[in-house]
Amino acid sequence: MPLDFEALSNWDFEEIKQTLTERDTILYALGLGFGEDPTDKKELAFVYEDGLKAVPSMAVTLGYPGFWLRNPKTGVNWQKVLHGEQWLDIYKPLPTHGRIVGRSKIDFIADKGEGKGAVIYQSRDIIDADSGEKLARVAMSAFCRGDGGFGGENQAGPAPAVLPDRAPDHVCDINTLPRQALIYRLSGDFNPLHADPDVARSVGFDRPILHGLATYGLAARAILKTLLDYDSARLVGLDVRFSAPVYPGETVRFEIWEEDGEARFRASIPARDVVVLNNGAARFA
Repeated sequence: MPLDFEALSNWDFEEIKQTLTERDTILYALGLGFGEDPTDKKELAFVYEDGLKAVPSMAVTLGYPGFWLRNPKTGVNWQKVLHGEQWLDIYKPLPTHGRIVGRSKIDFIADKGEGKGAVIYQSRDIIDADSGEKLARVAMSAFCRGDGGFGGENQAGPAPAVLPDRAPDHVCDINTLPRQALIYRLSGDFNPLHADPDVARSVGFDRPILHGLATYGLAARAILKTLLDYDSARLVGLDVRFSAPVYPGETVRFEIWEEDGEARFRASIPARDVVVLNNGAARFA
């Protein structure tokens, strides 16, 4: 069954209602390795209920509609779907608890051509259910490697951030734990690729890989640590392009450039000499 352009373009997402607890907020931060040094009070603020703060990137886990592309009605070959890019705009500091609503929609679908795949661009508004205020907008692209050539328009997505042609202004290394994915998955993404060695090997990986959005969250942690002195209210935007997976237990190196009041960054695994996040951009209040 080929990709169903009409069905996808008009996909009726169920409104997701979520009760966010302080436990959820702490668990998300632990999944990113916050509290690595439990005596560091600035990181402790994200994992301890006394004065708790939410990591801004937690927005990507809120009001999540699940892996809906696995629905046969989409016509998508879901086994060949890759997470391409992620964008985030934050309008108000995220609460550490409360009632949240997620409203998702398809923005557009780009047809790259027969044998070249398709890209689905989707977004989600994160709303405070009690006040009705929009807290954030989360957007992503899904690269459907097996679904090009359905006759659609090859519409371009947002232009990626350009990294400066100079040495980075800052370098930040973040260690991950061998069990990092087993912690992060408790924030809602239970894809067995990140937990089951047999599943990982069946799709060509030596062992389970870290969630792409966990690596994305590490970028938020690196920016908060390096540029913002952990002032989470100042981080109001975070965009990346995914390049390669991280294996839990690896050290992720972030190269960061300060550029026109914002930041540009990329992330790599020095031990394997591979870039895992590219064309990163962080925006500040």
